[in-house]
Amino acid sequence: MLDKLNIVQQRYNEVSDLIIQPDIITDQKRYIKLNKEYKDLGHLIEKKKKYESLISNKEEAEEIIKIEVDKEMLEMANQELKDSKEKIKLIEEEIKFLLIPKDPDDSKNVVVELRAGTGGDEASIFAGDLFRMYTKYCEGRNWKVSLVDASPGTAGGYKEIIFEVSGNDEVYGLLKFESGVHRVQRVPQTETQGRVHTSAATVMVLPEAEEFDVEINMNDVRIDYFCSSGPGGQSVNTTYSAVRLTHTPSGIVAQCQDQKSQHKNKDKALKVLRSRLYELELNKKLEEDSLKRNSMVSSGDRSAKIRTYNYPQGRVTDHRIGLTLYDLQNIVNGDIQKIIDELKIVQNNELLKNSEEVF
Repeated sequence: MLDKLNIVQQRYNEVSDLIIQPDIITDQKRYIKLNKEYKDLGHLIEKKKKYESLISNKEEAEEIIKIEVDKEMLEMANQELKDSKEKIKLIEEEIKFLLIPKDPDDSKNVVVELRAGTGGDEASIFAGDLFRMYTKYCEGRNWKVSLVDASPGTAGGYKEIIFEVSGNDEVYGLLKFESGVHRVQRVPQTETQGRVHTSAATVMVLPEAEEFDVEINMNDVRIDYFCSSGPGGQSVNTTYSAVRLTHTPSGIVAQCQDQKSQHKNKDKALKVLRSRLYELELNKKLEEDSLKRNSMVSSGDRSAKIRTYNYPQGRVTDHRIGLTLYDLQNIVNGDIQKIIDELKIVQNNELLKNSEEVF
C-alpha cells in the first residue's frame, strides 16, 4: 500500500510543479485537466499522511511492548496497538477506493433529456413528474437547473423536455445512474374504472462537453431560426428567436427556444449538440471497456428498464441492484440520494474487485 502511495506522492509533486509553469497556464485544456488531477491527488496525500502516522504509532507501540516492564505502560501500549491496527484497517479500505481510477466525466455538468415513452398522456404526465423530482433533488444540492427545450403533453407533463444541470461538485458522477427507462404503475387521471396502468419515460443524462472536448466545424452545422412556441406572450410567435442546429455528418439535431435572445438560444443548442456528439464517443469507449460494459449500474444501455415507481404499494424498485424502498412519496419529491448511494456502493465494489491487482 505504501509503495503505491509513494508513486501517488511522486505524481502529486510533479503535477504541483507543472501547474505553475507559464506554458501550462496558457494551455487552458491541459491546465484544467492538471488542476483537477492535483485536487484529486490531494485527497490521497492527506490519507497517506494519516496512514503513515498510524503505522508509526503502531510500530512505536510494538517497540514499547518488547522492552517495557511497567504494567501501566504495557496496558497503554497494548491499547495504542489495538487502536492503531483498527484505524489502519479502516483507512486502508478508504485508500483502496480512492485509488480506483475515477471517471474523468464525473465532475462535469450535465444535459438531461426526458422523453415520454409508452402510455400516451399518462407517460407525458410521468415525464413531468420525473422533471419535478430531479428539479427538487438539484435544489437540495444547490445545483442550478436551466431549461433548454420542452414539448408539453396534451394532458400535462411533457412529451419531451431537455434541461441543463450545473453545480460545484460531481453532477454527472451522481446523475449518470439515472439514465435508462423509468416505469410508473398507477391509476391514470384519465382512467374511469380505477385500473392500474404501466407507463414509461426515458431519461438520458449526458456529460456536458466543453469546447476542447469536442471540436465542431461550424461549416458542418446547418442553422435554422424559427418562431418559438408555447407560453411567452406575443414575442413568442413573432420573433425568430428559436434556434435549431443540424450536424450534417452525424445527422444529430439540437434546438433551443427557451430564451428570448436568439444568441442565447444558439449557445444552449450548441451545448446540447456538443454533448450529444461527445456521447457518441463516450459510448464507443463504453463498448471497448469490458469492465463498464459488464457493470450492473453503468452499462450505457439507455433502453434498459432501470426503475419502477409503484403508487398502489408506495414502493420504488431499482431493478439493477434489486433495491426496493417503500418511500415513494419522498423519492418522487426529490429524495433520490439514498438510491444513488446504493448504486455507487455496488459500482465501487465492482471496480474494486476488478482492480485488486493494484493492491
